[in-house]
Amino acid sequence: MKTVGAYEAKTHLPKLLERVSQGERITITKHGVPVAVLHPPESQRKAEPKKIISALRNFRNQNRLNGLCLQKMIEEGRR
Repeated sequence: MKTVGAYEAKTHLPKLLERVSQGERITITKHGVPVAVLHPPESQRKAEPKKIISALRNFRNQNRLNGLCLQKMIEEGRR
């Protein structure tokens, strides 16, 4: 784990965030005392596109407009 001072962290935050996004953990110190740890979120997995598409199709099949016309609903909201 890399350690950086608070001033360096402030000055180089974008670079530090890029390193953290690649999985590195960085400890930030103030006068040599650790005060914070930057680390990537626990669940950084990307959802599989096939699962997302399937979920959207299931939602669409379960939620119908029952004869309502989306275009008419939009036009009514514009009046």
